[in-house]
Amino acid sequence: MLKIINSRRGEGYVDIIVIVLCIMLFVALAVKVFPVFIAKNQLDTFAAELIREAEIAGRVGSETTAKANQLKTQVGIDPTISWSRTGNFQLNTEVTVTLTLRHDIGFFNFGSFPITLTSKATGKSEVYWK
Repeated sequence: MLKIINSRRGEGYVDIIVIVLCIMLFVALAVKVFPVFIAKNQLDTFAAELIREAEIAGRVGSETTAKANQLKTQVGIDPTISWSRTGNFQLNTEVTVTLTLRHDIGFFNFGSFPITLTSKATGKSEVYWK
């Protein structure tokens, strides 16, 4: 009996099982966390394209609303949009757009919590209003 207890046979199997379990937990965590980075990148791109439309139009109005709706359908996200100013703004006047989006991060159904992603873009008008 003492010989069986002191035997080291099969010890490597336990080590391999623990290593595989740790790798699978890491992969599962990565699958839940990496989409947040993708959503942040999409939000930054959304803000940059939206501010570019405002720069070209020289105002925050129907053009920017149409571009926002177009981007919402293309990208598949629906952020909250807030502008530093609305209506026409003169040449070289600065305007800022802030986008916020809530995204769930966590480990499956337990331990999940929402985070708020924020993206801000600033641009200057390229239109001179008479």
